[in-house]
Amino acid sequence: MNVEQQKPNPVAPWYANGLQFKCSQCGNCCTGAPGVVWVTEEEVEQIAKSLDRSVGEVRLFHTRLVHRKLSLTEHTNGDCTFFDQKSRRCTIYDARPLQCRTWPFWNSNLESKAAWDEAAVDCPGMRHGNFVNLQDIENLASQIDV
Repeated sequence: MNVEQQKPNPVAPWYANGLQFKCSQCGNCCTGAPGVVWVTEEEVEQIAKSLDRSVGEVRLFHTRLVHRKLSLTEHTNGDCTFFDQKSRRCTIYDARPLQCRTWPFWNSNLESKAAWDEAAVDCPGMRHGNFVNLQDIENLASQIDV
């Protein structure tokens, strides 16, 4: 037997057959308990451009340092600084950070079926809608570690 034949096959993840997800635009992922939404300097620049504001203004009024990393600020109720309560929409949707764009395919949600099911309690788009294959899931999950 050669070395290639001796390598064990990696265990397929629990979601190997894919998952269903279609954003319902409910806003639940933008609201609720306090947390962090990591942003890069490039994302701050994109947000500023989309709002027609200066980078300094966006950084000052809409970001904070958390463990030496930049995060979006939140309203006192935990809602994202860019969440419009009236319309229940993101005011920077086209420029939203990578963390937002990859929801719900975060490593923390994909850790186990139980973790996925727990996140799905507040996300009506999970387990419904479009089928997302393993390759796309892993591509999304690899973009940011949340």
